[in-house]
Amino acid sequence: MTQPKADLLQGTLDMLILKDLSLGPLHGYGIIQRIRQLSDELLEVEQGSLYPAVYRALAARLDQFQVGNDRDRPPGQVLQLTKAGSKQLKAEEESWDRLTLAVAKVRKAV
Repeated sequence: MTQPKADLLQGTLDMLILKDLSLGPLHGYGIIQRIRQLSDELLEVEQGSLYPAVYRALAARLDQFQVGNDRDRPPGQVLQLTKAGSKQLKAEEESWDRLTLAVAKVRKAV
């Protein structure tokens, strides 16, 4: 019996993209695959969700990642994490840890 897929909470996709890119440069499809693999297939990100998040970050001139090149693919398809992206990832992970701790405490309350 397969486990049901988990829904992504609003705002977590950006953090997951940064986390994936912290492991190395990827194409969009690679990000989708890595999220699926790392979550033991509990999370499934659709292209219709991934690419708008990437374009939104690029349009906002967020310097969290940059578009690179790959010899085997057309230019502009490889995303790489920047130093600013690494700092942002750390801040988002710390915030996520605080949130999950607080939720766990509320859930355990009598």
